[in-house]
Amino acid sequence: MIRPESLTELAGYVAKGRHVFVFTADWCGDCTVIKPYLPEIEARFPDYTFVAVDRDRYPVVAQEWGIFGIPSFVVTADGKEIGRLVSKQRKTKTEIMAFLQSL
Repeated sequence: MIRPESLTELAGYVAKGRHVFVFTADWCGDCTVIKPYLPEIEARFPDYTFVAVDRDRYPVVAQEWGIFGIPSFVVTADGKEIGRLVSKQRKTKTEIMAFLQSL
């Protein structure tokens, strides 16, 4: 999973390619629960590049994208959003995989 070091780097991922943006934060309990499953989920969807977005490091991005609950997932293809799994609810591995499969 890629962890962008700057807004410029993050913007580059948004602009081109197929990406799953995973919004998280170090203090997030639900993020900790799903974290061990992310490598397996990432391996099952090799057509996407997974990008971790720390909500606390990039609060403006989270606000602009309407991310209020974490973990949340936003999928883009060449700059256009094609799906989102965003809510305040805890996400399960099965739910995340079903969401990505549906795209």
